[in-house]
Amino acid sequence: MSVARPKQDALDARLASLVVPDGFDPARASALARVRAMGLPGRRDEYWRYTDPADLNAVATPYAARSADAENEPAPFGGIDQLKIVFVDGVFDAEASDDLTLSGVEIARLSEAVDMSWAQDLYGSLEARGQTPVQRPLAAINTAFATDGVLIRVTGQAARPVSIVYTRNSETSDAMLHHCIHLDAGAELTLLESGTVAARSCSVMEVEVSAGARFHHIRTQGRDHDPRTLTHIFARLASGAMFKSFTMTANGILTRNEAVLELVGDDAVAHLAGAALGDGAFHHDDTVFVTHQGLRCESRQVFKKVLKNGAVGVFQGKILVKPGAQKTDGYQISQALLLDDDSQFLAKPELEIYADDVKCSHGSTSGAIDETALFYLRSRGVSLKAAQALLVLAFLAEAISEIADEALAEDIRSRLESWLAGHGA
Repeated sequence: MSVARPKQDALDARLASLVVPDGFDPARASALARVRAMGLPGRRDEYWRYTDPADLNAVATPYAARSADAENEPAPFGGIDQLKIVFVDGVFDAEASDDLTLSGVEIARLSEAVDMSWAQDLYGSLEARGQTPVQRPLAAINTAFATDGVLIRVTGQAARPVSIVYTRNSETSDAMLHHCIHLDAGAELTLLESGTVAARSCSVMEVEVSAGARFHHIRTQGRDHDPRTLTHIFARLASGAMFKSFTMTANGILTRNEAVLELVGDDAVAHLAGAALGDGAFHHDDTVFVTHQGLRCESRQVFKKVLKNGAVGVFQGKILVKPGAQKTDGYQISQALLLDDDSQFLAKPELEIYADDVKCSHGSTSGAIDETALFYLRSRGVSLKAAQALLVLAFLAEAISEIADEALAEDIRSRLESWLAGHGA
């Protein structure tokens, strides 16, 4: 099917502004061909109906002011022993980064992958698989044009977390980062991400979790308010593998986090969770697609959003159970706490099941703070602001509980408390 003329013109203009970097030539060429066949996303596309991709498609980078308050905030995960990899405006900063030597882990930059056969095999492969049944053209553009990123191979149990720290100095920076992560059988890694990549960013993370391996991912977003952020995680889980990812988003004029997970081996476990807090000009979109293919696999999706002053939250989540994927256990919940009448939550939960011995459920709700609970706290001397904050934190608790490491979970709680204190909730 050919791309409509207006979309073709927009695509041609976008591609003309980009240059294909060296390295991963076959994968980049294949991705570029996919993009040309798909065109750019538009509001008429099913999975973009709630989020306008215009700023992400535009040739010019939308201006994003830097926040002085954000720059003065303590760095996330500051009390955690970690290996830091720093990117400034989407470019690796060797001086600010730690030495990339870590027991049980091999780390390299995207440009250093010439002799890494595992990286050559992984780069773009999971993204290509993730284009079916839903097209994700901006992920393919990333594969074709990404200029930087990290390659991480985990051969054992990582001695400490690897932390990717993003900072930005420019109010018009435009970044594409592509990370490839491969966990050998039985390996384990905790990966942290924090900060703002650029004024506008499009990132892809491809994660191959081999048999019995365990991958933990904790991410914070939104120290600046104005940037436009698009992220993709593509992951494939072998037998007995575990994948856990949690994202906290506070602020952000436009954020869309996509996750595409395949549970191809038996007894695999995948948990995705998120907590988003928005005030005012805030649009936050979680779009998730989980495919069950193996036997006795488990997936959980837990997404909570707190919205006020006209903020908008979106959740689109699908569980696909393929024929033969018996004993599947799939759970999905998306909820929003609306702190006023101006905010809105748009949800599209989906189940598509082709096996007959499964346990799958989904639910989606939105509502205001429980007035009875609020009255109870107030009657016992708790101030209105403190009572509201307590109830918001209780609402978010199910999502935060998906973080296995209590020190990391406590860091997230403290950041949520700071945001609530600063926004009168």
